[in-house]
Amino acid sequence: MEILLIRHGESEADILKVHEGRADFTLTEHGRRQAQEMAKVVKEKYLPEVIWASTLKRARETAEILSWETGISVIEDDGLREFNNGVLAGLPFAEAKLRYPEPEGGRMPHVRIEDGESELEFRFRAQTVFSKILAESAGRKRIAIVSHGGMISNLLRAFLNLPVSCDTYFPTGDTGIHLLRLNGGQKTVMFLNDCGHLAKVDSERLALQ
Repeated sequence: MEILLIRHGESEADILKVHEGRADFTLTEHGRRQAQEMAKVVKEKYLPEVIWASTLKRARETAEILSWETGISVIEDDGLREFNNGVLAGLPFAEAKLRYPEPEGGRMPHVRIEDGESELEFRFRAQTVFSKILAESAGRKRIAIVSHGGMISNLLRAFLNLPVSCDTYFPTGDTGIHLLRLNGGQKTVMFLNDCGHLAKVDSERLALQ
């Protein structure tokens, strides 16, 4: 089985410079163009048999654009949502820093952010939803998972069997694509964070500035 991990496109939160996480912003028009270009590449080179998606608007809309381009149906799952950042969701960065400063040395992995979840709970949620998706996708040759940067980083940690408390991060650009392969007990990372499809969209944006 091959597994495509795909991040959503640019969202309104990116423009507003606010904490996103569980804040449910839609894609920008630029984000929709990013998703359209990503979908063309996936259709041509990595056509999946099913698309799994987070239920947050920015990821769901990205998955819907991919579905429209490929004709492949989408299965939504709350477990694929981004880190539950509680009281920080939707707050401007400067305001959040004043109202909810991080403890000196950072928050311990087991400590929940107010009204949210802890890093350990986030990792366990990622591990759980990944296991579920793989089990329910048995027999598929290729699947796609459309989610968020933090969740994708945790899905990659789960795939690689990295420690639960882990300081290894996997950045993902807007509509960045990762490709993984499972062959029995063998796991292969084919590539990470491919954003080559954004060149056309980025040049269009520059031309309008």
